[in-house]
Amino acid sequence: MEIKYEFVTGEVLEIEVEDSMGEVLLEFDRQEKNNERRETRRHMSLDGMDFEGETFRAEADTMREAMGRVDTERLMEALDTLSLSQKELLLKVYFKGMRVADIARVEGVSEAAVRKRLKKIYGKLKKVLS
Repeated sequence: MEIKYEFVTGEVLEIEVEDSMGEVLLEFDRQEKNNERRETRRHMSLDGMDFEGETFRAEADTMREAMGRVDTERLMEALDTLSLSQKELLLKVYFKGMRVADIARVEGVSEAAVRKRLKKIYGKLKKVLS
């Protein structure tokens, strides 16, 4: 039995082998083709990801998102340096939208005291973030 091999360079080589060995080699070739076909069905072509003319997000968006993650991580680390009461004050001002006057009234202190605490928090965050 003759087995024909074609190399990447285009060279073709024919080899004479025993029939039993030739059948084994042909079976290996068949299995290889089946495996390759099975594997390629599981993968999605990048062409299939094209949606409305844009395959992937713009590079600028990706860079901005990555920098935003770094900034967020740094901010979280800086916030970890604050005491619990300082974190609670920031929560009231920035996330609950409470006014300084309302915070002062609830806590029974002057507005100046609340502003002074906020100024101290800002200074601490600025020092950690710079």
